[in-house]
Amino acid sequence: MGKLVTVTAKIPEELKEKLEALGINVSGLIRETLEREIERLEMEHLRELAGKASKLLREVPAEELVKTIRESRDEQ
Repeated sequence: MGKLVTVTAKIPEELKEKLEALGINVSGLIRETLEREIERLEMEHLRELAGKASKLLREVPAEELVKTIRESRDEQ
């Protein structure tokens, strides 16, 4: 992990008291939750890109794909 920055949020006092009573590491919880949300959004974005790529590939004739793959193999 690189440089750390501080992020603040206002929460109800009652919630803070419950977190403390339960011994919850708020910083750790926030960090983990943000990391999971970033991962979820990145995966969603990749699924969208894959869907768009799939749609584009369906428009390319199969013969053209085969020709391109063969040419690519021949170059190696």
